[in-house]
This record gives sequence, C-alpha cells and structure tokens, in this order.
Amino acid sequence: MYTWRSHANVAKVIESLPRDPRADEYPMPAVPYGWYAVLRSAELRPGRVVSLHYFGRALIAFRGTDGRATVRDAHCPHYGAHLGVGGKVVDGTVECPFHGWRFGADGRCVEAPFAARTPKVSLGGFPVREHSGLVMVYAGPGDPSWDVPEIPETESKDFAAPIDDSCRARIHVQEMRENIVDESHFHFIHGQSEPPVQDWHQDGPFAEARGRISRRVLRWAIDNTFDAFMYGPGIMVVRVHGPVLSVTAVALTTPVDDRTSELRMLYYIRKPSRPVLRFLTPVLKLAFRAEALGEVREEVRIWDHKIHQPRPVLLPHEKGIRALRRWYGQFYPPEVAMVPVGHPSRATSSNAAAKGESCV
Repeated sequence: MYTWRSHANVAKVIESLPRDPRADEYPMPAVPYGWYAVLRSAELRPGRVVSLHYFGRALIAFRGTDGRATVRDAHCPHYGAHLGVGGKVVDGTVECPFHGWRFGADGRCVEAPFAARTPKVSLGGFPVREHSGLVMVYAGPGDPSWDVPEIPETESKDFAAPIDDSCRARIHVQEMRENIVDESHFHFIHGQSEPPVQDWHQDGPFAEARGRISRRVLRWAIDNTFDAFMYGPGIMVVRVHGPVLSVTAVALTTPVDDRTSELRMLYYIRKPSRPVLRFLTPVLKLAFRAEALGEVREEVRIWDHKIHQPRPVLLPHEKGIRALRRWYGQFYPPEVAMVPVGHPSRATSSNAAAKGESCV
C-alpha cells in the first residue's frame, strides 16, 4: 500500500543521497532541435544587455533600434571579452567593454576603434521570435520550418498576472517533457486516485495529450479536464478547465548545458467570470501556489537523481511515454537511433524485471 510522504520529508531523503554517475549519461544530444523561450519580454528592456547561459553557451540578449530582440554569442571575437559583463547598448548596437567594438542586432561588427577598416566578423546567434510575452530562439540547423503559435491567455485580461516559477535539474529536457504523459506519477505526486486515461494526437512538430485531473485542492474537490499542447521540444501549454479553478500553465523546458535543464513555469489563473467575485483572484492564486509549487519541487528533486532508462519497464496502461518518445525523436539528427520502448508483456524472460534488466 502506498504511504503518503510530505514534500519536506522527500526533500530530506533525496538531498542526502550521493549522485550516481549514470544520471548524467544520455544516448541523445543535449539540445533537441526546436524553439526555446530564454526570456520573458519584460525582462529585456530597451537599452539593456542581458546575460544568459543556455545550450552550453554564454549568450547575450538586447534590443536593436527597432526594438526587436536579438540573442547572440556573448564573447567578443576581437579578444574574448564577455559583452554582458560591462557591455552596453549604444544606438541599437552592443559595445564591448574592453575595446569598444560594436556589433549590430544581426551580429555583424559595425565599428572597431582605431581600425583602418571595420573587420568582417560577426557574433553567432539564433533566429528569434517574440510574442506571448516570450523571447524565443530556434536551436537547430538551418532556418526554422515551423513556429510556435501565439498563446492568447498571456495577453488576456480574463487571466491574472502569471505566477512565475523557475528551477533547474540535472536531467535531459526530453525527460522533463515525458512527465506530462507519465500516467502513474499523477497518483503518487499529484494526489490523483487513479492514473488518468490520456488521448494522444500528433501532427509534425506539434502534439496534444488530453485527460482529466481528479483530486482535492485544500477543501475543494477538483474534477477538471486538461489539454497539453506541445510545440516542439521546448514549449508546452497546459490548459486545465473546471468549475472552481481554471489555469493555463506555460511550461518552458530549456537545456542549460549537457547535464542540466531549466524548467520555467508560468501559471495564468483565470479570474472569476462574475466581476463581483474578482476579489477572489488573489485567493485562487495563493491556493494554487500552495499546492502546485511544492509538487513541482518534489518532481525536480526526483529528476535530479534519476537515470535515463532507454528501455523502461512499462505497464500496459503506461502508453504515454512510448508515444511521446516516438514523436520526440524527430527533433534529433537522423543518425540518432531512438531505442524502441517496450512493456512487460514483451519481456524476453519471466524474471527479467526481477533481475533489474530491461524488457523489450
């Protein structure tokens, strides 16, 4: 029988464990091809240089004269200074703090003091799209062939300002995404009585998982539908609808380096439909924060110590991980062979699971 454990107790147990070196081993590249949100738009004010570190690279972001965001490599090709450490925006260009070289929003050097001719050098960078309050970059070869659709809740007055929660874990971004289709964990982490039955649909770089969430939040019995819309490997929008509480969660999963990934969650709480009840919005946000953020922290602590199982031993009802891994494989180079995922009924021997061996 399952025994309930508090988040605090789980944290104490997990944080005391030594880390298994296998937890840093993955057969797939650290950065799947796709769009990733590296900033909220409000965090990139005109005239400012913002330092970032994603995809194992030091990066900077700033706005050009037209206000458009750009994300570039951080180190000056002249002598290696970090443009985000003392660099400044001058007339829509970023100026190196060491020798005054300037680079435009397209990355090209436009000025080099004391040079007879402007050097033909550039800062590497990424294709950028900005909407829904997010600055997104495309990590992958060539130009992107698809875009992330706008998220209407981020601009709607029917939703409160988002709860913004960010954390990092030693885990691959693919496994962060697998969490939404891991049916059984909804019971042990999120308090649902039974694993939810999910419907899976996919269309190229887009996918959707639908289901229901039945649980108690404080004194309320919640029986809500949820729809998880996935836009490539780095951006997911989960809409949870119900008579008491409706939430749109924007889940941003971004590789930091070859061992670490960032999970940034933006929770948009729908305000009560009746204007006279709008004063309850802060109460709804507090109730949601009290329940949801602790559960996310518990997941992150578990992720921080789990290892990747190329052939997990899945039960017959655990179909979501299998479907997502097949879909997710398109975001890797063609030469990366994704291991097919099986379940116990395909075990090669009756005692494979007992020995800790994978079943295929």
